[in-house]
This record gives sequence, structure tokens and C-alpha cells, in this order.
Amino acid sequence: MANRASATLSFVTMFLVCTSTAANQGETIEEYEARVGASMSDYGAVYNDNCAVCHGEGLQGTAQGTALMGVPLRQGNAIHDVVRSIAEGKPDKGMPAWAETFNEEEIKSLALWILESREGTDYMNFFPSKGVAIPQLPVRSEHYRISVEPLVTGLDSSPYSIAVLPGGEMLVTEKKRGLRVIATDGTVSELIKGTPTVYDDGDRYITGLDAGIGWLFDVAPHPAYADNGWIYLHYSARCEACNRVSRQAREAVSMNTLVRGRIVDGAWVDQEMIWQPDIESFSSFPDASAGGRIAFDPEGFVFISVGMKNWDTIQNLKRPDGKIHRLHFDGRVPTDNPFVDNPEATSTIWSYGHRSPQGLEFDPGTRRLWGTEHGPRGGDEINLLRPGRNYGWPSFSKGQNYDGTVVDRFRGELELSDIEQPVVDLTPSPAVSSFVIYQGTAFPAWQGDFIVATLKARDLYRIKVKDGQLVHKEMLIENLARIRDIEIGSAGEIYLLLEDRTGGQIARLTPAVIVDQ
Repeated sequence: MANRASATLSFVTMFLVCTSTAANQGETIEEYEARVGASMSDYGAVYNDNCAVCHGEGLQGTAQGTALMGVPLRQGNAIHDVVRSIAEGKPDKGMPAWAETFNEEEIKSLALWILESREGTDYMNFFPSKGVAIPQLPVRSEHYRISVEPLVTGLDSSPYSIAVLPGGEMLVTEKKRGLRVIATDGTVSELIKGTPTVYDDGDRYITGLDAGIGWLFDVAPHPAYADNGWIYLHYSARCEACNRVSRQAREAVSMNTLVRGRIVDGAWVDQEMIWQPDIESFSSFPDASAGGRIAFDPEGFVFISVGMKNWDTIQNLKRPDGKIHRLHFDGRVPTDNPFVDNPEATSTIWSYGHRSPQGLEFDPGTRRLWGTEHGPRGGDEINLLRPGRNYGWPSFSKGQNYDGTVVDRFRGELELSDIEQPVVDLTPSPAVSSFVIYQGTAFPAWQGDFIVATLKARDLYRIKVKDGQLVHKEMLIENLARIRDIEIGSAGEIYLLLEDRTGGQIARLTPAVIVDQ
């Protein structure tokens, strides 16, 4: 990376620094990475010094202790189960109660290290390139054998969103390139002319994480697209020397923006601005955490997710970042928004306290809005997004900072009881991404279930939620690829948007053989 050794914690490192209460002013990127990496590896040493004699250096178990790798854990696989097991021990079987030796943070860090080791997770490499592993044979799940078919190859290595049109064509966004149309025969168009400008900042990475700004995010056709042709684009508008932050730092700044337009003869036309906050809110914070999803309530509302773009303003209702926003299809502010009558709040806010929202779906059957969200080290979430509710970042999280400290920034007067808790806590973090609430005929046994994609874990899950509670979780496909987006076709088939350094792809899932139903 150019000038990497001399860079300080500013633009390129803010994504990581925002998760650490212990980040030091003026610390270089390498110093920060070394300190956080040392903190994580320290717990490997703690394990080796205190646990390996019974459980084995590779967690494989010994004559004195059970295996911690490759088998279900006897006390449960969830983070709270492992924390409790370590803290309480099994004195009657020779395992001490480690709460007498380590504090709560240290025990949680050790528990996370064990769970991360079980998952093979490397938290100092956010975007490992492992290629795309399309299964050659159908994959067996609880209800179906799933056929995974490579449909489209040769996309840019950083795609973001796919959308299926009524005629079977697809739209795909490449976040640093633009918008393309994929024909029903798989032919990929040239970039659509006239869409909002996006930027490629080149070699701006930290621990494998892209740190550029000015990207194209989600694309979504209007619910009545067949009649009106409207297509919505969520992107990060970028400018230089345009506000106080950019002038002082001499850096470009950006902020999430929503527009709609139409595609006519390969060109983007009739563009209308639907939502863009005041330019003073634009930030040099990397777009990797900017959210950027779109969801429609068919009764006339559009929701958009805006992740952390100014980490110290996420709890500030006057600022747009770290929020879910709700508008009418044409950009008008709904009169029943939760903060519409609050002069100290942005009138479009639906919910707040969001770190890095990665998926956003409205369930028309239950009229509920759901979202997926990245936590820090641990604490990925599936949330029921209730109007006016606070989801806690950066004051509370079920995960912890990368350096092992508690997430407690700006708690102030906030209490845990003020925070809406996730319906599903995903710890250790698989880097949850997009999801769908399945409605279709191809996989009828999945009706109403969440089909959830991941990035770092490279896995696809089926999650069943009933009465606001997790009741079942199934691994559908393991170690496929980084799955950036997921959509349902007209016949209920499922499309996955895969990203890799070698290039983006689209895969299609269909049932091969029904096992039971």
C-alpha cells in the first residue's frame, strides 16, 4: 500500500478505530494492527497456558479433557454458553472456575478465541481471497437437495446488488463501476450510461478491507415497475472541498443518497432525487460500513439503511448516519414517522444506533421490517426494526472491540433496557450480509424463513423465527464464496451474488430432489 508506513489513523483506518475505545491518537496503521493482532493472539497464549493441557493445543481434546473442535460443545455452542462454562468450570471434574482468575472481559475474549478457532476465523484479514467453490453435486439440506448452478461470470470483483425484473432480466451493481443489465440468456450489458458517478480509489486497503468512498450500492425496481419503469439506486455521493470536514482534512467526503430513474436504450434517464442529507453531514469515513440497502413497503414507503459514516454521531438524531430512514416512494416524509414532530431529530429516521447494516427486507405478510448488521468482533445481528427504537451502537453490543475491550462508547445516560436487542445474535461473527424472507414455490418448506448470506464465513443459512424468537438455524451451503447479495426469482429460485478477487459471479439455487416435506 502506498505510503502505508507513515499513514496515521484517519480516513483509511476509521473503520477499525471506531470499534476500539483504546485507539491511540497518532498511531500508525501498522502500530494499530500490531496491537490489535497481539491482543487477539494473547488469548491463544492464555488458552495454551491454562487450557491446552486438558483440551489439547489444537482443541482436539486429551485423556483429561473433552475436544473443543469438530464436535458440539457439551455446554452449548453459543457465546454465552462458552463464557458460562469457562467462568463456572467443572470443579468436580478437575476444571477450575476461571472466574476466580480472569475478569469478565478476559473470559469473553477467551471464549471468542475458542469459537473463532472452531470456525477458522482470522480477524486480521477481512477479505481473504479463497476463490469461488461451486459444488459439483447437489448439496443436501434438511428438506432438499440443492442444485448450485453458476449462471453469470466475469463481473467486477466488487459487486454489491442484484435485482430480478418481471421479465426475468437482472440488474447488477458493481460498486466502483456502475450498473449493468443481465439478459435472460446471461449476457451482461455494458455499463448503463448516465448513472451517478462512482469512484475507484485503487489500493486503499487495511487488513484486506476496501477503504474507498463514492460507491454504488443497492438497486431495486419499484413495486409497480411493470407499470412505471422506476428503478431506485442507493449510492454514496462524493465531493471535495465541499464542507468543513473536507476542506480541513483536504480529503474527499461522501454520504448515502437515494435516487430513482429509468433505463431507456442503455441509458439512465428521468433521474429524480429521493433523499440526500445536508452536505455538512458528508464524511471521509470509508463506505465499507455505509449500509446502502433499499426495501419497499408496497403500500407506498421506501426504507434505506445508512451505516456509520461519522462514528461519533450515530446516537445523534440530528445526523443521518447509523440510521434506517423511511420515505414515501417520491421522497416525501411520511407524517407518521416516529420523529417527524421532534425538532431535534431528522424527520426521515425510522430507527437508529446501527453500526453497519448489510441487509434490509420488508415482510408484507407481517408488515415488519427486518435488517442484518455487522457487529465488531462478535455481535453480528438479525434485527426486527421497530419505529423509533435504538439499536445501541456504539454504546452496547453482544460483541466486543477488536482489542478485547467492552463496547461502551458514549453510553452516557443510556441503559441496556433502552436498547432493542437482536432477535438473532451471530457470534462469532460470520460477517452477515444480505438476506431474503423466502416466498416462492421452488422451496415451499422454507416459506417465511430467512435465507441469510455471509461474507467472511462464506456460508448460506436458513433461519426460522417465530413470535420474534429464533427457533431453528440450518447451514444450507458451507464455504461457497463471499455472498454479497441474495434475491428470489419469479419461480422461487434463489440467486446469489458472489464476490472474489478473481471476479464476481451469480449463482442460481434450485431444488434437485425433495428429501422430505
